[in-house]
Amino acid sequence: MPKGAASSTGSSGEIISHFAGVRFRVNGTGSLRMTLFSLDDVLSVTLVPLTMATLTRVQPTRLVNFTEQRASLEIKTTAIDEFMSVNRIVLLVKEVASEWPSTLYT
Repeated sequence: MPKGAASSTGSSGEIISHFAGVRFRVNGTGSLRMTLFSLDDVLSVTLVPLTMATLTRVQPTRLVNFTEQRASLEIKTTAIDEFMSVNRIVLLVKEVASEWPSTLYT
């Protein structure tokens, strides 16, 4: 590595991660729909919908079992009069491998 270069674990996106859950701090009305997508949307998993409230004292957690290099989270409401205010999103992620096994590509 050249002098002065920075390195951080997992910054290159090669690490395989297990996405175990999503925790929200969200207020609103209606039903919150959530989907986790893999890189280039090849795979996806739909989480259990969350019924929102305008005032709440809990941060609900939605469990998911998703193993990928990277993932994106889509959060939406589906009705016209529904709204949401997202204050915090926590992804529960753990590193499981440094790369995909070579047997997957043969």
